[in-house]
Amino acid sequence: MAAAAGGAGAERLGGLVRDAAGGQQDGPAAEVAAGVKDGSWTVLQLVEALGSCLENADPRTRARGIQLLSQVLLECRSLLQEKEVLHLVLFYENRLQDHHLVIPSVLQGLRALSMCEVLAPGLAVSVLKAIFQEVHVQSLLQLDRHTVYSIITNFMVTREEELKGLGADFTFGFIQVMDGEKDPRNLLVAFQIVRDLIAKNYALGPFVEELFEVTSCYFPIDFTPPPNDPHGIQREDLILSLRAVLASTPQFAEFLLPLLIEKMDSDLQSAKLDSLQTLTACCAIYGQKELQEFLPSLWSSLRREVFQTASEKVEAECLTALHALSACLSRSVLSSDAEDLLDSFLSSILQDCRHHLCEPDMKLVWPSAKLLQAAAGASLRTYHRLTHSVLPLLLEQYTKHSQSSQRRTILEMLLGFLELQQKWGRVEEDESALLSLRAPVCSVVFSALTDPSVQLQLVGIRALTVLGSLQGFLSPSDLELVVDHLIRLALHEEDSQSSEAAMEAAGSLAPIYPEVFSGRMVPRLGEELRSERDEERSLDLRSLRQRCLQALAAVSTHTSIVRETVPVLLQHLRQVQKGSEAGSAREVVSACQSLHRVALQCQQDAEGCWYFHQAAVPCLLATAVLAAMQGRRGAGAPAGTAAAPWGPAERCCCRPPAGAGTAGPAAPCQRQSCGGQRHVPFLLPSAESAHPLLGKALLEEDVLAAMVPVISAATTHLSPELAAQSVSHVVPLFLDGEVSFLPQNSFPCSFQPFAEGECLEAQRRLVALLMAFVCSLPRNVAIPQQERLLRELLALSCSCNCPFTATTAAKCFAGLVNKHPAGQQLDEILQLAVNRMEPGLAEGPRRVQALTLLLWVTKALVLRYHPLSSHLTDKLLGLLGDVELGPAAADGFSLLMAESPDVLHKGCHADVRIMFRQRFFTDNVPKLVQGFHGAGPDVKANYLKGLSHVLNHLPKPVLVTELPTLLSLLLEALSCSDRVVQLSTLSCLQPLLLEAPQIMSLHVDTLVTKFLSLTSSPAMAVRIAALRCAHALTSLPTIVLLPYKARVIRALAKPLDDKKRLVRKEAVAARGEWFLVGSPGR
Repeated sequence: MAAAAGGAGAERLGGLVRDAAGGQQDGPAAEVAAGVKDGSWTVLQLVEALGSCLENADPRTRARGIQLLSQVLLECRSLLQEKEVLHLVLFYENRLQDHHLVIPSVLQGLRALSMCEVLAPGLAVSVLKAIFQEVHVQSLLQLDRHTVYSIITNFMVTREEELKGLGADFTFGFIQVMDGEKDPRNLLVAFQIVRDLIAKNYALGPFVEELFEVTSCYFPIDFTPPPNDPHGIQREDLILSLRAVLASTPQFAEFLLPLLIEKMDSDLQSAKLDSLQTLTACCAIYGQKELQEFLPSLWSSLRREVFQTASEKVEAECLTALHALSACLSRSVLSSDAEDLLDSFLSSILQDCRHHLCEPDMKLVWPSAKLLQAAAGASLRTYHRLTHSVLPLLLEQYTKHSQSSQRRTILEMLLGFLELQQKWGRVEEDESALLSLRAPVCSVVFSALTDPSVQLQLVGIRALTVLGSLQGFLSPSDLELVVDHLIRLALHEEDSQSSEAAMEAAGSLAPIYPEVFSGRMVPRLGEELRSERDEERSLDLRSLRQRCLQALAAVSTHTSIVRETVPVLLQHLRQVQKGSEAGSAREVVSACQSLHRVALQCQQDAEGCWYFHQAAVPCLLATAVLAAMQGRRGAGAPAGTAAAPWGPAERCCCRPPAGAGTAGPAAPCQRQSCGGQRHVPFLLPSAESAHPLLGKALLEEDVLAAMVPVISAATTHLSPELAAQSVSHVVPLFLDGEVSFLPQNSFPCSFQPFAEGECLEAQRRLVALLMAFVCSLPRNVAIPQQERLLRELLALSCSCNCPFTATTAAKCFAGLVNKHPAGQQLDEILQLAVNRMEPGLAEGPRRVQALTLLLWVTKALVLRYHPLSSHLTDKLLGLLGDVELGPAAADGFSLLMAESPDVLHKGCHADVRIMFRQRFFTDNVPKLVQGFHGAGPDVKANYLKGLSHVLNHLPKPVLVTELPTLLSLLLEALSCSDRVVQLSTLSCLQPLLLEAPQIMSLHVDTLVTKFLSLTSSPAMAVRIAALRCAHALTSLPTIVLLPYKARVIRALAKPLDDKKRLVRKEAVAARGEWFLVGSPGR
């Protein structure tokens, strides 16, 4: 019975072999391979069954038989025994002498055997010798040539020592294989083999030049991939692969460098760039020996290109190559009798460039300076050698020239050399030419700072910053002069560019010299703020104070300076309330903006961050609470509620407030000239000076909105321990009126922001500050009385008549809900919120407040993937059909998708899951589309607006995939009269025109008509967006655009005369691009 089964198996195998010999390949091969794997047949049985096929007189039949065997070996190579592999290798080697039609199948079999782990020693060499002797590789098809390269690669990985035993014969054999290769797929593999030959130290023998020739013949690469190439090979891939070969060994230098010099003199920019980049790569492994013969020619070519080229790319690569050459020569170790090539090379550079620095017309000044700086930046040695000669000359030329433009050019060159010194750290006295020229260098820079030319001032400020960063360069007297110049430029220079640059310079230098800036700059800025306070207000005085505030913030880049500037800023904020209300509001906003900048600069320093938090947050809260209480009195507080007398704070403002977490007795004040005395920053006005208007500026929305980022930035980077310490004071302040931790806790009445009563409206507005604090806390910080706080915020958001207060309460509630741990407590508070929202949305005078709460709670839950978010989103979708709330609900989709600046973003530790926008899109856009089709004509625009907002905030790669199904709705949205819909849709379409031109081309007629129509919109933003879209249309295929070219050019002539400059600018750009449509070379 077994014999019968065996006979049946042999018969089946014979049938499969006959099928394969008859022309069927894949099917029989797969079945035979499966049979070998499951033990039905052996490879030996397969070879026996192929006997008649392999002996057939027809080469095609023999090829099919060997092809069947090779395919089976590829599948079953891991099952082969060593003896089987040996016999198969000998068989295949013999078949390499067969007809050329058989060779491809033989090579496939050898590739399978080259991957066998049981390949006996010596067989790899035998196979390769056979291929080198018997196969003319370049006469084969691309796939068969690739098979040969794969065999060589496999053996180089697994049989390296055996191949090295061949010596240079292996290298010569590979050269014969590769010679004449043209297919880019094969070239990438061949280049990799050459790299391995060199990197793994295979013997090249006398064939170095031949190996170079067989690879360098492709340099520079000239390859353009065919359209829709499935292999994805780009020209850059071949360039980098070949460059890695050419720059892999110094043995190629004598052949490669003349080739590079020749190609650098080419007229083709691509050849120049490739040659220069290859030279730069070679310098990493070359030494003086390889470069010596070619240095003059290389320098001549580099100099000519920099002096004459019109291409910035070529110039940049020339400078990079010169830098690499100089660095290479600097690295080389000199023997005692060897010529110093670096010195002679630098002498050539100086000889050819130095005299151009002195030419009156200054035509070649910049090219010469760039060459000198490229070489000087290569090493400390090259820097000293060149600056000894160049710096005195530049200083002399600065003095000789009187025109500001010429002086600016010279100072910019000097600045380039100063910036190079930064690479080498501290200035050393024994070698540095810079240190010996300290006085004239400082004189030149200081003179530039006092020059009337703004451009020269800006260069001078940059040079000043670099000089200050060089440790040990500026003397104490120079530093004082530096600070004086920066103060003058920051405060009194008319041009804002110089003022801003001086502030940035002060911020850069302050961490290096904190004592100088604390002791000299900060007091001067404080005096400027105080000296003008009693004088009559004017635009100039407000501008000066604005600059003082900006300068104080800019210089606060070191903790010790922050301890000086923050009290000054807080003092100013407290004092500006005494003026007119409008002016006070503007100045408070300015002070808060400066405090915000300081807070951001402190975030990376734990000590500075905690100091700022302790100093600023209680003071801002105390100031706002006092203003709210005075606002209450001014709004008709009951008689007899006069305030108790206010006096100075009972502590130094530099120390933490009482109860702020310090243990033990208060530390002595570290502030200069303090002596532990009480300071003005925490002085509070007395009752006699109180006025109904006093402090009301602090209750304005703009002012409170400016305080929010200050408190938020001061809180986000606190450690959990310090944040918990702070929250234990702030939350009781709002819930229980606990003011003891504030700088001054003797307030005229109680603080009850959540109590009922119209007279407390001013206090309720301060919920914005509570939001800034609690919504910025780390998620692992427990908030005391959180459930009570959430209920109070919920009630306030639904019942308050003030839109500002209701919105901030809703945002605060949402921020807390987003971070609240999942569980029963969260479910209960959310159910309570839903129960409050649903009746409010249905009817009543506070539908808008209910919608605002719905939007923010929905956003909080969408961000964290909470299950209730889908229910709330459906409720929002239902409101799109509401005539009254529909437009606002549609705008709410922008709120859901956009990044919120103050709450619910990652910066304030919100729970934001990845890809929440994509998930929201997938879940809700089909509902929006369905709702649009079923909506009445009076509310269709709401659905379009909501859809436009969602798509506008969706990542563009996601949107491109969904574009075909949504484009018709986007085009319909352009016809909507709502300007918000128009603007949002245009913003969405512009990038799609660039990223999905094929899809957009199908609707080009509609797009052209809509865009041109919207260029006449009454809204400037819509006109600009429409013109940008018209500009982006030019990225579509030219054949699609040509029928519309004349029409668009005519239509775009009208916005050229638009009354708004920004519109005219976009019109010029769009129309110019349309003129080029269809032009040659575009």
